[in-house]
Amino acid sequence: MPDARGFLQHGRALPPKRPVPVRISDWREVYTSHDEDALKAQATRCMDCGIPFCHNGCPLGNRIPEWNELTRTGAHAAAIEQLHATNNFPEFTGRLCPAPCEAACVLGIADDPVTIKQIEVQIIDRAYDDGLVAPQPSPAPSGKRVAVVGSGPAGMAAAQQLARAGHEVVVYERDERPGGLLRFGIPDFKLEKEHIDRRLDQLTAEGVRFVTGCEAGVDVTAEQLRAEYDAVLLATGALAGRDTDTTGRGLSGVHLAMEHLVASNRAVHSGQTPAISAEGRHVVIIGGGDTAADCLGVAHRQGAASVTQLDLYPEPPATRAGERDPWPTWPTILRVYPAHEEGGTREFAAAAEEFVDDGTGRVRAIRIQKVEVTRVDGRRVVTPVPGSEQELPADLVLLAIGFEGTEPSPLLDSLGVARSPRGTLDCGADWQTAAEGVFTAGDAHRGASLIVWAIAEGRAAAAAIHRYLGVPGDLPAPVTADAQPLAVPR
Repeated sequence: MPDARGFLQHGRALPPKRPVPVRISDWREVYTSHDEDALKAQATRCMDCGIPFCHNGCPLGNRIPEWNELTRTGAHAAAIEQLHATNNFPEFTGRLCPAPCEAACVLGIADDPVTIKQIEVQIIDRAYDDGLVAPQPSPAPSGKRVAVVGSGPAGMAAAQQLARAGHEVVVYERDERPGGLLRFGIPDFKLEKEHIDRRLDQLTAEGVRFVTGCEAGVDVTAEQLRAEYDAVLLATGALAGRDTDTTGRGLSGVHLAMEHLVASNRAVHSGQTPAISAEGRHVVIIGGGDTAADCLGVAHRQGAASVTQLDLYPEPPATRAGERDPWPTWPTILRVYPAHEEGGTREFAAAAEEFVDDGTGRVRAIRIQKVEVTRVDGRRVVTPVPGSEQELPADLVLLAIGFEGTEPSPLLDSLGVARSPRGTLDCGADWQTAAEGVFTAGDAHRGASLIVWAIAEGRAAAAAIHRYLGVPGDLPAPVTADAQPLAVPR
């Protein structure tokens, strides 16, 4: 039984972060870990509620109260079994997920929620240290073959589930190494790439084959995929970045955020100078979400002269506002990422009016204006504030204003799979697209979203493919194709 008074005896506490002057001088992860006693104290705060709303906040259906209690009692082997029962890659989610489970924690109604995310990541990290993470190859092949296009979290999760069910799985990745945006979009200070590599080793030992540097639809045709495989899963992500038509957009030095992040990740692991660097530059980041914060942290580590982050929306409150953000929904609050602690300036309720040319075709400044944002009939209306114009120095501008779905692809055309008006791939309740035997999951289906949704959809699509192949037995399917979260973080 859980300790019913644990939350009264222990306050919420996260492990310390590495000091700012130290961490901005390298690319290692920001957070350290709790010692055993501190971790148990945090797990003790879980009340094992009669109705654990943390389950509702997590699309994976993670057994949070169960592995909290096992952590509290030191049953580490049982804790990782409970964690792996619903989540293929807790070392990813424990580092990258914004933790809607914590926003839905019952304790959060009147107190600080349980540190679910930190407990999760330390369960899996200890499991690796203790040798408790091992390949689980299928004892018997099914004789069926499945192609997975895309090696991000959705594709990896589906591949693992299908391989463990005995199917032959081949994952096609157009980049030189697997991992998708986990590898090339997420900076190392949030996810060191050794975590990806050891999971890839596990998947390979379980029979999954990765074909890299291969663009499906070009290097391997749709006809070949159809001929060689019994089913195809499209898990290509939602990589089409949202752009702007602001005057001066075509100037040199104005880039989509992912262009900067991908160049930085490649440079970190090659030791070469990044193609787009913030070193010595006045950087302006347009956007207020996770991607913008990633750009901020990268700019600090590259040695930017200054960094300013522009957010179109007004500064949100520091705490949940009851009627507007009732528990257990995801609250609209001011989120301070570790990168914000490292420096830079945040400008709220500010919009870019013009990127200013230095006379040679390169950006030298950005003209901004304060704005008021309202909703009229559900539509966003942005109204400039007269007399609020100002000019900021900017010789590197990064657009972190979201994504517009999947990228156009000859593979989609050849398979007969159309992109929706949102740029996503539609599917039926069985995760199958309009093309027979072709399935989709993750951001390609949902649009840019959370890593927990990508893994959940990958697992669910794998279950649907398993049924489609007519092999006996069921695989777990945590979500349906039309599942919606309580709220989606902006």
